[in-house]
Formats: sequence, structure tokens, C-alpha cells
Amino acid sequence: MNDQQKQFVLAFMAYAAQRDLPLEKLCRLSGIDLQALTNGGDLEIGPKQFNDLWLNACHLSNDALFGLHLGESLQLAALGIVGEIIKSSTTVGQGVKHVVALTPLITNLFGMTVELDTQTFTLRLHPDENRRAASPFAFEQMISFFLVFAVHELDGLILARIRPEHITMPFTDAAAPELERVLRCVPTHSEDDYAISFDRKYWDMPILTANYALQESLLQKVGTAASGKAGKDSWQEKVQQYLLKNAYLGIVSLEEMAANFNVSPRSLQRKLKDEQVTYQELADDVRKSLALHYLESGEYYVKEISYMLGYNELSAFSRAFKRWTGVTPAGYQKNFE
Repeated sequence: MNDQQKQFVLAFMAYAAQRDLPLEKLCRLSGIDLQALTNGGDLEIGPKQFNDLWLNACHLSNDALFGLHLGESLQLAALGIVGEIIKSSTTVGQGVKHVVALTPLITNLFGMTVELDTQTFTLRLHPDENRRAASPFAFEQMISFFLVFAVHELDGLILARIRPEHITMPFTDAAAPELERVLRCVPTHSEDDYAISFDRKYWDMPILTANYALQESLLQKVGTAASGKAGKDSWQEKVQQYLLKNAYLGIVSLEEMAANFNVSPRSLQRKLKDEQVTYQELADDVRKSLALHYLESGEYYVKEISYMLGYNELSAFSRAFKRWTGVTPAGYQKNFE
């Protein structure tokens, strides 16, 4: 495996652990040496092993859409390529072209091209039929992963929730509602077309996360601080980490959070209550922590921070910050000028 492929498998394992899957059993059933993988050993994962990894993850999690939910939970940072995209791109279009060029580093099950017309730009996946035949289950899951990953990462490039114009892919009737929720678009069924289209207006938009190094260091700092407040395997920790990674899209709803972990909202509420915390308390704590660190850095205007934390109106952010700290964001930031 190359570095990006290994990074992907490690991110896969991290998400599986977050979903409480038994990693040793998952790897044993898939014919993968977990110790060699986690210790940085020289490990090759063949097509059958990769296919079995997906198959067993879906079985152990009782989640036929494991790939979809994996894509929803990850960022490009998890694949080790975000730096290349941010450093070499100033617009969404340039970033998309770099993602397309880097796709072979992550998977050889399909290639990706980008097509532009006057109204949309389309990311189209082109199966490698021989590799697809060798790993059919992995192929289906990776398709779902890449489609939702495209939506999620375009969100991150411009700090807004983007709704695709059109999606074509094969799917079952049972999967349709969850695909619509995660992909934010009613998919069109097709047995041999895998594509997702976005409004052309996004193509020339500037990337708003160009100061990636600072943002990543802040997230790591806040993440470390938050991790110290709860047990490593607690539901509080799982929810906090998900909120931190996706804070630039605003705080997701309880229903969305529960769906990501394949549990009901009522069950998630009960699990958090057992740990003497509520979902709203965790959401406010994450937003407060990030707001404080962004303001202290001195690298962002208050309005930028407001948008980065998912507030549509600066006034709403100011009210929330004053409720948390007793002072306005601008007043707090003056202490660090």
C-alpha cells in the first residue's frame, strides 16, 4: 500500500473503533494483521482482503451503508492529502481538479473525471471492471464513500452546506431515504452511471480555508483539551470528536449525529444522559472552545469566526458568546491584540 491507501485504512479502522466494532475480530475475519497495520509495518492488503474488510464492517455494524457513513464522518485531513489541495488551490475548481488527480492514490477500483457545462460541474466515477469484479462489495461501498465525501469536502472549502444538483448511482429502495439525507439530494437510480453534479457558481469561488495550518493546529489543541474531559471510549468523547471535526459546517442535529453512529436519537440521548451530559451541552462546549481559540489566534475577523462556527448571523454568534463568557467576541479579542 502507498501512504494514502494506508492512511485510508487507518481512518477506516478509527471510524470502526468509533462505531464500537471489535477491531481484532474485524481484521481476523478479513485476513489482515492488525498489529502490523497499527505499528507501521510493511503490510499489503489484497483485493479479497479489502473486499472482506468492507463486508465484515457492514456485517459487524449491522449497517449496509457503512461506506456512506464513513464518508460523512471523515475529512480530507484523514486521508493525508488536504495539505496538497489547500497549498496548490485558490478556488473550488482548482481544488476539485486536484482531488480528481489524487484519486488513484486512494483507490484503484475506479477513476474520476470532472465535466463542466454552462450550469453545472460533474464528478463522474469510471469503474475498473477487472478490479470491480475482484472486489464487488468494496466497490459499492467506496462509490458511496466518494460521493458523500465530495459533498462534505466542498462544504469545507467554502464553509457552507452545499446541495448537489443531481446524483446518479445504483441503490435499493430501502437505502433511498438515508442516501437523500446524507447526500442532500434525491438520487436517481442507474446501474452503470456514478456521478454527482453541483451548481457551476461554486466552481470559481475562492477557498476560504487557505489558512489550513493554523486551523488544523487549533483543532488539534482544542481536541486535546476536550479529550481530557471524558473517557476515551465514552459516548461523550465520540460526539465531541465528531463535532470538532465538522464544526465548520455548524453543529449537526441530534438526529444527524445519531444516524452517523447507526443508533436512534432516543438511544443516543440515553447514552449521554448515563454519562451525565446532554447533546446541547456538548455542542455549546465545542463551539465555545473553538471560538475562544480562533479569537485568541488573532488571525480571523469576528465575522469570519461566526461563519466558521456555522452561524448565519453575526448577531446570533455574539449573543451566544456573551452568554458563554459575559463579554462580546470583539471585547474578548481586544485582550489579545
